Amino acid sequence: MLKGTGASAGVGIGHALVVKEQNLDYSAVQFAGQQQETERLKEAAAAVSQRLSNMAAEMTEKVGEHAAEILSGQIMMLNDPFMMGQMEEQIAAGNVAEAAVDSVCQTFIAMFSGMEDELMRQRATDIGDLRARLLKQLLGLPDVDLAHAPAGTVIVAQDFTPSMTVGISRENVVGIITEIGGRTSHSAILARALEIPAVLGVPGAADTIQNGDEIAMDGEFGHVYVNPDERTLKDYEERRAEFEHQRQMLKAYLGKPTVNADGRAVGLYANIGKPEDAQAALEKGAEGIGLFRTEFLFMDRDSLPTEEEQMNAYRQVAALFAGKEVIIRTLDVGGDKEIDYLHMKKEENPFLGHRAIRYCLDNPETYMIQLRALLRAGADHKNIKIMLPLVTGLEEIRAAKAMLEKAKKELAAEGLPFDANAQVGVMIETPAASQIADLLAQEAAFFSIGTNDLTQYTLAVDRGNPDVASLYTHFHPAVLRSIANVIKAAKTAGIPVGMCGEAAADPALIPLLLSWGLDEFSVSASAVLATRRTISLWSQQEADDVRAEAMNLSSVKGIQGYLASMIKK
Repeated sequence: MLKGTGASAGVGIGHALVVKEQNLDYSAVQFAGQQQETERLKEAAAAVSQRLSNMAAEMTEKVGEHAAEILSGQIMMLNDPFMMGQMEEQIAAGNVAEAAVDSVCQTFIAMFSGMEDELMRQRATDIGDLRARLLKQLLGLPDVDLAHAPAGTVIVAQDFTPSMTVGISRENVVGIITEIGGRTSHSAILARALEIPAVLGVPGAADTIQNGDEIAMDGEFGHVYVNPDERTLKDYEERRAEFEHQRQMLKAYLGKPTVNADGRAVGLYANIGKPEDAQAALEKGAEGIGLFRTEFLFMDRDSLPTEEEQMNAYRQVAALFAGKEVIIRTLDVGGDKEIDYLHMKKEENPFLGHRAIRYCLDNPETYMIQLRALLRAGADHKNIKIMLPLVTGLEEIRAAKAMLEKAKKELAAEGLPFDANAQVGVMIETPAASQIADLLAQEAAFFSIGTNDLTQYTLAVDRGNPDVASLYTHFHPAVLRSIANVIKAAKTAGIPVGMCGEAAADPALIPLLLSWGLDEFSVSASAVLATRRTISLWSQQEADDVRAEAMNLSSVKGIQGYLASMIKK
């Protein structure tokens, strides 16, 4: 058995089709002069850009705009004058177009690969894919074509790139295995969009597995069996049938209210990073947006987005979710989210440094543009709520609210429509915020618990460091007590409290959250229906009983084991 990361749920049974990396050696290419090499580069870039545009259109039709955005991001990189300018400088120095592409892309790959955040590291993967496209175009090599893969194919490759999705048949491809990638990688996003089981990060998979090998794989647990025995094969066939049954069963929860077994309603929202993600969230049954990460509007560009650009992006989501809440987090930069044109200082420890609300309050001109855009975007539907990230004290909330009042006065004086009653809430993601949640509730209109950072900061564990990954868990008693304290403070103050971290979709944690009285669960769009089903299975009394037992346990292993045993199927 081979082991990797389960990245797209489901069971795949079929025969391996091993996709080997193409030889991109350009050492034999001769320099033909600066003008000719520059023309070759531009022609290759134009051809690749057109190819990407065609692929994006096909992907939008096949699996939706969300997945196609990965390709659109590559087109933006290709049209970035800075990146192309650097390549032309390399050519001017006497390098062939291939070497210019290779050198500049490798520089960017090294820069993004060193970042802590998985989303930032994905930029390295995208640039690597773009590098390969440009080199293949320059060398006259064809793209990998999986359009004619036979029925029952399990794709085995170093990576599953966007180009591989073109023409791919979900009926014929039953599984994907790669050597690199994780749950949040673009490989995983594409596999989930195509609803194909995937196991990523399997060391040496493309060398260990041979063409035609029989494969049985589990995309939830990350297990891959090569040429399994009869007993294992039968077990996986039964698992596959059960998974398909469960998937069909979840469709019954589409369009249904989110209620527990007693009929108590809770909100079930979605987390998004771009306006385009909102459509997928709506189609998956989200009842609102619990976290709109606005920093992605500021990336992949060389200047600050204007007030009009920001307003249009926020208004697009507000219109799509008219009558439903849209919680938008103000700019959360710093840490591992570097944006060159913001001229942020290099810090020894950026995760504890000048980031998020701290940066925004110290850069009022930049922040004011966003606050004005948010107020204006809420004018029509009055459903936008503003959330402040990384708050550690009352002073930060008061300062942000003072700026918001100033923005309202400016907009009123200019005669521009805006939502004068937009609520301001706090993302609880630091131990300080959880400890003084009762005080923060005096100023905040709502809370949203960000368990990803709350867990990291509470346990002093870098969630991007594999050496301490085993210590990073929201089942630690300290994290659970923090969550309980925040919910209790919100209930006492009479303000709503939600959760927008990964933990909100964890079926083992849901009974505790229901028992404590969480009002709103915000999860990835793909997890909406499964979360709705899990919530529906628990009565208040059952949830209370589980919570009482779990909170009497003292170890992570004990708590996690007990809660896992109580998951309702």
